[in-house]
Amino acid sequence: MKKAEMGRFNISPDEDSSSYSSNSDFNYAYPSKPAALKSHYADADPENQNFLLESNLGKKKYETDFHPGTTSFGMSVFNLSNAIVGSGILGLSYAMANTGIALFVILLTFVSIFSLYSVHLLLKTANEGGSLLYEQLGHKAFGMVGKLAASGSITMQNIGAMSSYLFIVKYELPLVIQALMNEDKTGLWYLNGDYLVLLVSLVLILPLSLLRNLGYLGYTSGLSLLCMMFFLIVVICKKFQIPCPMEVALIINETINSTVTQPTSFALDPAFNVTSHESCKPRYFIFNSQTVYAVPILTFSFVCHPAILPIYEELKGRSRRRMMNVSKISFFAMFLMYLLAALFGYLTFYDHVESELLHTYSTILGTDILLLIVRLAVLVAVTLTVPVVIFPIRSSITHLFCAAKDFSWWRHSIITVSILAFTNMLVIFVPTIRDIFGFIGASAAAMLIFILPSAFYIKLVKKESMKSVQKIGAVFFLLSGVVVMAGSMALIVLDWVHNASGGGH
Repeated sequence: MKKAEMGRFNISPDEDSSSYSSNSDFNYAYPSKPAALKSHYADADPENQNFLLESNLGKKKYETDFHPGTTSFGMSVFNLSNAIVGSGILGLSYAMANTGIALFVILLTFVSIFSLYSVHLLLKTANEGGSLLYEQLGHKAFGMVGKLAASGSITMQNIGAMSSYLFIVKYELPLVIQALMNEDKTGLWYLNGDYLVLLVSLVLILPLSLLRNLGYLGYTSGLSLLCMMFFLIVVICKKFQIPCPMEVALIINETINSTVTQPTSFALDPAFNVTSHESCKPRYFIFNSQTVYAVPILTFSFVCHPAILPIYEELKGRSRRRMMNVSKISFFAMFLMYLLAALFGYLTFYDHVESELLHTYSTILGTDILLLIVRLAVLVAVTLTVPVVIFPIRSSITHLFCAAKDFSWWRHSIITVSILAFTNMLVIFVPTIRDIFGFIGASAAAMLIFILPSAFYIKLVKKESMKSVQKIGAVFFLLSGVVVMAGSMALIVLDWVHNASGGGH
């Protein structure tokens, strides 16, 4: 799930929370190197220090190391892949069902290329701006406004990630309990997703979130990535087990009248030509009221930019070219993974895809042992990831409002409980995970992918004039981000208003 990264997550209470950069829905956190900076610039103003050494000015700037990285190329690819893949993968089939295969592939290609281009801008800006912290680049570029914009966007993205994880708990945990207890009754409190989210938050997530040292939780990214790969394999396999059209399967399910002992495949009447049924024909271009959610879901799925600089900092043999190669491989791998998950999910359910793909299977298969294993793996991964996501939000809030104060357990606990309570309220009262994907994708994700990297680049990279191709490209990228953000938000709000006036969501 997106994104608890491999690597160090042992954070001392005495370390400045501003020294950490965190990812959106899976948070990549590595300490910056304040000690290294001070050793070379003992008398300089930290805000004006450049991490490039004076003695190495003969080299290309981005090839200069003030702190040699220790992470191999392969592990960096693995870490960045972890930073990209997340809960957004569960909404991609829904996006394809509302855009069509061809339009989805076009959008997926453009979003992945734009995301990769913004990584290029971010790396170049970090080199010229002399900082490997997203928030500090914002401060260098636009002062406190830039810092707040970066910190606020990352915080919103993290809250969206937390909400998507808890939505998975809300959707999937009742089905797991129902299967394990062989219980098919409705109305029982322990099969109510809202109650279960609150229970999991209080019993499991809150105690882990209150820890000052997250320790082993930083390693949940490996489990998360393996879980998503297992999920992809199951999605592909189930495509060949579930009949089409869905109406036939639903009729069979009602005839069987059991949600626990349903078989994993269905025998259809040989006289029924499944492939000729209208609802089983793939569509390539679709435009409807839900199409507006496609771009926000895709941008939400590709946000990894707060993790780029920490991974870059720890890369062995660090150079911008080397980091771009890491990014290209990771983005291409996730592009293929996203495309396969969306395609096979769509070709399984067509117009019946729900906004959270894993939940869609329960409608057809009921309890299936393979899906039960996937659900359990996903639930464990997201439950362990939520505390990791809370940490950078809490650190950012503490740094903004209480930076000069000593650590306080009361403040630590109140902030943690407030974040978790707010997220639970979102999960309970927001109708679907689609709305989380849509709103966060259209706002925070658009800021992190399009607007902030290009704005920081335009402001901090002084050696290129505004008439240069690079700066003109960054300006167009910034404007396109504003258009995507404003347009998506406006259309999503209109859809909400329309559904509200229609009496439902």
